[in-house]
Amino acid sequence: MRVAGLSVISNAALVASKLAVGLLIGSVSIMSEAIHSGVDLLAAVIAVFSVRTSSLPADARHSFGHGKIENISGTVEALLIFAASGWIIFEAIRKILHPQPIAYVGWGVVIMFISAAVNYAVSGMLFKVGRETDSIALQADGWHLRTDVYTSVGVMASLSLIWIGNRFFPGPNLDWLDPAAALGVSVLIIHAAYRLTIQSARDLMDVRLPPEEETWILDLIRAYRPVIHGFHKLRTRKAGNFRFIEFHIKVDPEMSVKVSHRITDELSESIKRHFSKASVTIHIEPCGGRCDESCLPGCLLEEEKRGGSIWGSRVGTL
Repeated sequence: MRVAGLSVISNAALVASKLAVGLLIGSVSIMSEAIHSGVDLLAAVIAVFSVRTSSLPADARHSFGHGKIENISGTVEALLIFAASGWIIFEAIRKILHPQPIAYVGWGVVIMFISAAVNYAVSGMLFKVGRETDSIALQADGWHLRTDVYTSVGVMASLSLIWIGNRFFPGPNLDWLDPAAALGVSVLIIHAAYRLTIQSARDLMDVRLPPEEETWILDLIRAYRPVIHGFHKLRTRKAGNFRFIEFHIKVDPEMSVKVSHRITDELSESIKRHFSKASVTIHIEPCGGRCDESCLPGCLLEEEKRGGSIWGSRVGTL
């Protein structure tokens, strides 16, 4: 919450500064940066709301928690970025067709340098805390600001070239560099919005966890052989920073309820220690030594113990 609040404060200050300087010197690239920071400000406000809401525990109406609010907020932020980039492109093309001289270019260079430095520092904090808490809202906000760093540097470079040209090479008109830089800003913004859309929206469709995370879970289950004879029906999904994991394990039919319950507790606790926020559901099934096709990929029995079963060769991975 603190780092999300810091993002709100820094973006509000940058919006006011860029807007004032952009209007003063008549720079469309700085005005586009002001709009970009305005979108960042709105995104930061959304991040504060989503981080606060997603951390609420499950209740009667939301039995799986509130984690998906982060994915929804990330998708909304991406749509806002697309809208902002459309406005920048429109203004940049208008300025290219009807170029206007820029006054007090030095002020533009200074405000862009300050913007890049502030956003680099704040985005670094957002990335750090976002990774530590697995918060897609904070990481999305970090991408907003990191993109602003790149665009600010690009605008600063174009304004510097205009200032150098006006001071040392007064002949050629370099004012077109300002709207050209704004077009470059819009391309980077669209790219960031696309990445953010993919990252945020995929979990709304209950896409499975990344392969490396599922591999870790499967390796943990395999570590329990021969107590666990096999596993199947692994299903995973993610909502915000909450993971939902469920699977079936097959054990000796003579195993007591007490022992089987201890195994599921140990598995659940191991998974929850590895993934800070996870809901784990494990179903116990008796294994009689012969399985249907759904059990074959996760069979952990030694081949010699199968005898003349219908399984054939051993399969050890999903």
